[in-house]
Formats: sequence, C-alpha cells, structure tokens
Amino acid sequence: MTGPESEGSQLRRAVCPGSFDPITNGHLDIIARASRLYDEVYVAVMINKSKKGLFEVEERIDLIRGETADFGNVRVEAFHGLLVDFCKQREIPAIVKGLRAVSDFDYELQMAQMNNGLSGVETLFVPTNPTYSFLSSSLVKEVAAWGGDVSHLVPPAVLAALGERLRKA
Repeated sequence: MTGPESEGSQLRRAVCPGSFDPITNGHLDIIARASRLYDEVYVAVMINKSKKGLFEVEERIDLIRGETADFGNVRVEAFHGLLVDFCKQREIPAIVKGLRAVSDFDYELQMAQMNNGLSGVETLFVPTNPTYSFLSSSLVKEVAAWGGDVSHLVPPAVLAALGERLRKA
C-alpha cells in the first residue's frame, strides 16, 4: 500500500455542504476541485424540514452520487443540525465552499469564523469558475419553471429530473 495510509497518517478529508436542490455545474466544479485536493470529500446534503425543496433529500443524494461516481473519493450523505457536528463525527477538519461574488463572502466569512470558534474546523474558500459566477439552484429552478433553457447549467441527468419534476408540478 502506498500513499498517506501506508505512512500511518490520516486521510485528508473535507466536506462540501449545501442543499443542492438541484446540484448544478457550479457545485460540481467545486466538488471536483476539492476531490483533487483531498483524499476524501464528503458532500453533505442539508436536510431542512421547515423548507420544502423541489427534490426530496434522497433524490438529491442519488443525483449527486450519479454525477460524482467517477471521482472515486466522494461520499454523499444527508445531514441536519450543525455542520461542525457532521465534521466531528467523521473527523473532517476542513469545509470547502465556493464563492461566486463578494456578496457571498460576508455571510460565508461569518459562518467560517463561527464554525472555527465552535470546533476548530477550517474553511477553504474556492473562487467559482467565472462561467458559473451567477449560478444558483434557485435561479436554475426559476428559469426552468418558466420554460427557459438550463441545459448548460446542470448535468444531463439533473436536467431530465428537473424537467420531469416541473411537468408534474
């Protein structure tokens, strides 16, 4: 065996948290980049019982697993409660967050400082690829609901699921 495990050191782990309702190409870009930096990347799909999503949590998990299967080092799990508790339970020392614009930074910096203060978990901010700097799940859902073309914003499997879900709505 070679690599970090054979030397007695722990795997480098990180988490990419979010609601991913649905996952977009922007999310996948951040997850892919994190998967190149860390040995294991957890995608933590947030459960918010007070908010009804377009997709159920299990549907989101299935879509994400399908899109990240080729990475080989990505695990997808649901979580509720504090992200730092999710991290503690899995010995994850780092959170990877994509930043689209300066407006994201204020909120994300406060969260990063709170998470670090609560548990010592560090946050790594990754600038979003400029192609996706405007992209959000909410925007994708809104444009798709009005019949707009979002095929360049989400993977094909997500596009199909989105179309099917909106036809039923």
